[in-house]
Amino acid sequence: MKPDDRIRVMEIIARMNVSGPATQVTGLCERLNPVEFDHRLYTGYVDGGEGDHLQLRDATIPVHRVPGLGRAIRPADDYRALFRLANAMRDFKPHIVHTRTTKAGTLGRLAVRLSGVPAARVHTYHGHLLDGRLTRPRRALYVRIERRLAKMTDRLVTVGARVRDDLLAAGIGRPEQYVVIPPGTGLGPLPERARARAALGVPRDAPVVAYVGRLMKAKRPDRLAAVAAAVLARLPGARFLVCGGGELKEEVERAVMPMWDSFRLLGWRRDVETVYAAADVVLLTSDSEGTPLALVEAGMAGLPVVATRVGSVPEVVLDRRTGFLTDPDPDEMADHVVRLLVDPGLARRMGEAARTWTERAFCVDRLVADTEALYRSLRGTARSEVGSR
Repeated sequence: MKPDDRIRVMEIIARMNVSGPATQVTGLCERLNPVEFDHRLYTGYVDGGEGDHLQLRDATIPVHRVPGLGRAIRPADDYRALFRLANAMRDFKPHIVHTRTTKAGTLGRLAVRLSGVPAARVHTYHGHLLDGRLTRPRRALYVRIERRLAKMTDRLVTVGARVRDDLLAAGIGRPEQYVVIPPGTGLGPLPERARARAALGVPRDAPVVAYVGRLMKAKRPDRLAAVAAAVLARLPGARFLVCGGGELKEEVERAVMPMWDSFRLLGWRRDVETVYAAADVVLLTSDSEGTPLALVEAGMAGLPVVATRVGSVPEVVLDRRTGFLTDPDPDEMADHVVRLLVDPGLARRMGEAARTWTERAFCVDRLVADTEALYRSLRGTARSEVGSR
């Protein structure tokens, strides 16, 4: 295939940071077939610096920076980012514009219209804001905006069937627009358990529970603290590893202060494999989720999970096979955590089943194959041919 015959894909995401969406983009940047696809990444922020390249495991790829393309709503910056994106589209002339995250999805799809480039528009929902995070007026505004944007979009991608169904129930898009592409990720080699525990300051023989994720309202770190208190009442020697940061960091520190010796607040770590290697169980306490990569990684590390039954979590954790799904009740969650901690045989069997399941269903190669098939299906499809009705 000649270079000029490649499918040109313009991928737009607000931030390349420590997050599920950025992980998916990284996997695509690493593995999309360069002979068939000219895939270019446009973002407002790259974790770790202000450079114009993204350092991957085996390569460095160029990043097209878009000043003003950030998560916060700032009208002046947003307008500048919109026009910069439209100009970039006129220069690149993509066949497909693929947006991720709410802000990039809004500006990217509007920029296609502004640019006049007849690109097919794809937007990926890694989750949604249809739960209780927003006030009723803000939720209504979110739904109205997403309905309008869906009419400007050719394919709506969700990371799980539950996310798709929630969006359809809210009147966002039509069933035939949706494609479900579960996330794909990988996990590096796990260090030896004793060495991992020593590095994190955890006793070698202690029962260990890990939480990996942002410390934000939807993740309910307050529920994490309540579960921990219930577990420690029955297993005083247990330890809790909290890997993540966010706006509720100080609130979490206050909540766990009475249990301080049982907690290790690790912040964000690039060596998340060390956390999984040190753990016996992974805990997720959220009120809202898309398809959480932390649970996929836990499965790949051979760990059972205790999680709230929200979003597409049941598509990752197979209840009573690879872990336990619960109502958002701290005592119920604690019961399952304790059961796994006191029964290593059960934890091992569930962990082995989790590894087999996640390595098959959520590998990066599968993500890339699904995404390449989507792009091929849109090749040569002008907006006038597949646009909204």
